[in-house]
Amino acid sequence: MASYYYAYSGHKYGLDRVRRGVALIKMLKENGIEMQLLVNDFRAGLAAQDLGVGGAVTIETILDVDAVAQRGDSVVLDTLEDTASRLEQYADRFSPLFVVTDHCDLSSQFGEVLLKPACEEEAKCIETPIIDPAYFQIEEKNQKEERILFIYGDADYEKEILAHREFFEEAGMDLLLGYYFFVKYEGELAKLFHQLYEPEEYVELLGSRSRILTASAQSAFEAKAAGADVVYMQKREESDCLLARLADYNIKIIDGFDEKGLKNWILAPKKSEKEIESFDNVSKQLVALLNL
Repeated sequence: MASYYYAYSGHKYGLDRVRRGVALIKMLKENGIEMQLLVNDFRAGLAAQDLGVGGAVTIETILDVDAVAQRGDSVVLDTLEDTASRLEQYADRFSPLFVVTDHCDLSSQFGEVLLKPACEEEAKCIETPIIDPAYFQIEEKNQKEERILFIYGDADYEKEILAHREFFEEAGMDLLLGYYFFVKYEGELAKLFHQLYEPEEYVELLGSRSRILTASAQSAFEAKAAGADVVYMQKREESDCLLARLADYNIKIIDGFDEKGLKNWILAPKKSEKEIESFDNVSKQLVALLNL
């Protein structure tokens, strides 16, 4: 029996699903279970390799998962695509079938096991987030550089960052470039930030910065695990349970480019909070189900 993690990815939707897929694959490997990563574009596969998981297979859409996985294999679906046309078929074909979602109001329809921020004693449910244990083990936790790192996301096609030019010019932050940023756009951004970093430096920077501002929920979880003071910039509507999970980790949430809120955070002293503890509940429960 083989195992697969399908992470919906690409320039329009970013790489958050790839990051949590990589985290889960690495956790399972430590328990002797190999899982193959499936992505939607070549660039996503390179990003996964930078994070420690190579050999990703590229497929077009969720409709092509069964072109790779065989009957009886286990599959994790982590996608924004409409699963209605395939979910029942995949639940019959793959065993077990897992579905990752940020929406707690979803329930299992065909026996699939849901991975979501809160389960409320549901039988077929595993609570997330999925965070690579390596972030909890970063040695430089108490030797961080006192600079603010901004991780907007993997793309900025609407050039939202430039729309707040004056704020970023004054803030003096550093910026982690996204995998899908245009080359010419990087030149414009260089005028607004103290320093630009390549996306391949993601893991190193999360471990070395004391304060991180990000519009990626997955990056917010990972930065917090690495010991940073984190602000999550909510740029789209999110489920209440995902926001509650972020709050559980003492991650401050602001509504988009709330410049007043950001300035208050920048001027405030870094919070001395109790660090969150590493947990492997997600991988333990998956291992148990995969070994049935």
